[in-house]
Formats: sequence, C-alpha cells, structure tokens
Amino acid sequence: MQLKCGVVQFEHAAGDKAANLAKLTAIARQAHGAEVKVLAFPEMCLTGYWHARNLDREGWKALSEPVPDGPSTRALLSLAQQLDMAIGAGLVEQDAEGRLFNTYVVAMPDGRAHRHRKIHAFESPHVSSGDSFTVFDTPWAVKLGVLICWDNNLVENVRATALLGADILLAPHQTGGTDSRSPHGMKPIDPELWRRRHEDPEALRHEFQGDKGRGWLMRWLPARAHDNGLFVLFANGVGEDDGEVRTGAAMILDPYGRIVAESAALEDDLVVADLDLELLPMSTGRRWIRGRKPHLYRALTTPLGHELAAQEARFSDEPT
Repeated sequence: MQLKCGVVQFEHAAGDKAANLAKLTAIARQAHGAEVKVLAFPEMCLTGYWHARNLDREGWKALSEPVPDGPSTRALLSLAQQLDMAIGAGLVEQDAEGRLFNTYVVAMPDGRAHRHRKIHAFESPHVSSGDSFTVFDTPWAVKLGVLICWDNNLVENVRATALLGADILLAPHQTGGTDSRSPHGMKPIDPELWRRRHEDPEALRHEFQGDKGRGWLMRWLPARAHDNGLFVLFANGVGEDDGEVRTGAAMILDPYGRIVAESAALEDDLVVADLDLELLPMSTGRRWIRGRKPHLYRALTTPLGHELAAQEARFSDEPT
C-alpha cells in the first residue's frame, strides 16, 4: 500500500495570519492536484515565528486563538474537508485558562482537529510547554504523530511517539542559520545572501546545503526515522526570519532513514512522494523496538539534576 504525502517549505509573513493562510491554501490546492493525502506545513507558519520572541504577553495574546474553535483551525478544517486531505500547520494557541502554546494543528477530512503543543517551547517566557505526546488514527490505515522542532532533537521524544504507534511523524520546524553556542553546531547566515539570492543564488545555496542548513539535518534527522522505524515528514521555514535565515530543505524520509524526496529550492516549495507502507513492519527500527528490555531503562527517567528549563534551551545547549 502506498500513501501520497507532501511537505512544504514556506516563507511566512510575520504577524500576518491572513496572508499566511492564503499562501497555505494555494499550496494545499496544488498538493490536492498531485493527489496528496497528508500535507505538512512548518511550525508557526500561520503566525510567523522568530519575530514573536520580542513580543510582550499582550503581543503573544494578539497572535493567539483557541483550538479547535478559533478561525485558523476552522479554516484548516474546511480546507481539509474540501480537499479530502490531512493538513498540518503551526500557530499560537490560547487555552481557556489563558495559557499560550506553540501548537501544531492537524485538520482531518472527517472534521476532527488534532493538536500538539510543543513540549520544549523556548520562544518566550510567555509560552507554556506541552506535557503530552500526540499520536492518532487516520482514514488511511496508518497513525500520525507530531513533534515540533526541538521536540524532534531529543531522541526520547521520537522513541515515545513510535512506541505509541506512530507510522508517520510530522516534524514541522523553523530551523537553519541559528546561532548555536556549540562550536560545531549551526551558525548564522548573512541575511544579505537571502536578499541577493536572485543575483547570486549559488552563494546562498552553498549555505543552505552546508552545515548551517541541510548538513546539520543530516547529522540526526535520518537517525530519528531509521532508529524508530517510521516515515518522517520534515517541513521547514525558508527565508529571512527576523534576523535569521531559515534554510528550507523540506524532505520526506523512509523508515530506513533514506531520503525519498527533498527540496533544494531557495524559495517556497512543495515536495511530494509516495510512501511505501510495506516498508514499515520489517524496518530495522521496528525490529530494534521489539528487542528492547524496558526493565533495564530506569535511568532514562531518572533526573540527573542538570536538565534545562525549556526557555533556557534556545540560548544554551540547544544542538542547533
């Protein structure tokens, strides 16, 4: 059995939900024309991302809305039903108690909306972290899981999502070109290269494909797919994002960590591939999961005392 899926790299407009939703809708219709059934957009693509770190609480609240009753989720649900497609997109959620979350909504064609709240939210002290994993059924005989950006870096999160039954992991990001404190982590990209991409595309492509972008992804993203025996739909921002440059490289990986399809574009792009679901049962990661000895793993849940608070992560040991 095969399932056609798509991932998007997307240059958002900071704070302009109407413009971002219009762009999302156009790309989703393009994906529908390609017979896509599961479509993943990036983290916080509807609200804009890095500019929000500078907002006060009132600014974050102005960006936020409830889920599933807010206008963006309703629009996503309407589109999913029209196109007979699961559509995932990121926004800022405010719950009934007034808490704010970096949330990813997956709108389903049957009218349901699933929600993942970023577990490792570091964008602002005004944003709360989620406290649960997200795995759910679909009409296509597979289960989807969701982890947002840094959630995917921590190996325990992807393993937990796999153990809960995920066959396909939606991995929405806003990454690339960040200023890591690690001497061998990602480093900034000069925004002027983005602004001059039409005059000198090769200079920007060199940065996107190197260790500031795709090269960093290749150190860990294939391992998440391979070691856990699941497909990964990696969606990312692209372009200038309040002083940083997102590096795109939207890609689809199979349960052996192989890249099925990817983008090398220096702009918005849609990547589509057929997922061969017959690869799942005997994939290496699934056989390794069956070989686990959980009674030996108490150390995995024992605090060591040096764990980072979520908001500290982005500015200390985050592996970007």
